[in-house]
Amino acid sequence: MKKVVSSLPDSVLGGVCIAIGGTVFLSCESKVAGALFFCLGLFAICTFGLGLFTGKVGYIPENPPSYVGFVLSVWLGNFLGTGLAALALRATRLFPLSERAAALCRTKLDDGPVSIFILSVFCGILMFLAVDGFKNNPHPLGKYLGIFLGVSVFILCGFEHCVANMFYFSLAGMWSGKALVWLVLMTLGNSCGGMLLPLCRKLREGSS
Repeated sequence: MKKVVSSLPDSVLGGVCIAIGGTVFLSCESKVAGALFFCLGLFAICTFGLGLFTGKVGYIPENPPSYVGFVLSVWLGNFLGTGLAALALRATRLFPLSERAAALCRTKLDDGPVSIFILSVFCGILMFLAVDGFKNNPHPLGKYLGIFLGVSVFILCGFEHCVANMFYFSLAGMWSGKALVWLVLMTLGNSCGGMLLPLCRKLREGSS
């Protein structure tokens, strides 16, 4: 419980970092440029050791059951951070970005649940690759290349990231029952995708 409480500020800041990434993505006319600049969010999170749900959930198979509670607290902190950032931005001259966020959210809400889940799984895989690469890649360039490739690829592919979507729904002011259900699906998909490679790694180690 102490770890959960102490991690909340880092998770809120992690949500704010993703919100900044989402803001620059919405601000760019070029989707490629927006995808690259969005990477600043994960770069800051990894560099300063902040909390991000999609960066933590993949390690559930390698930790005791109590770790699940910690991961859920990170999700909550991210939700608060993205919501606060969106609320602040809606009070600035950047408020017109909410229209772009709304168009993005409509595309997501018009999609089906199976599609949302599958796209979230692929995003979870890429996010685990990015975060684990930063932690374990011995090459300095490789550590950061993994972040930029993982994030930019998931955005350009149109995969679903639950924390980024927390920000988009908040900035657009489009929360609804369906949006919450879709967020849960995205969270589950990100979780399954994030744990896929660690589970394979654990099985491989167990059979060797």
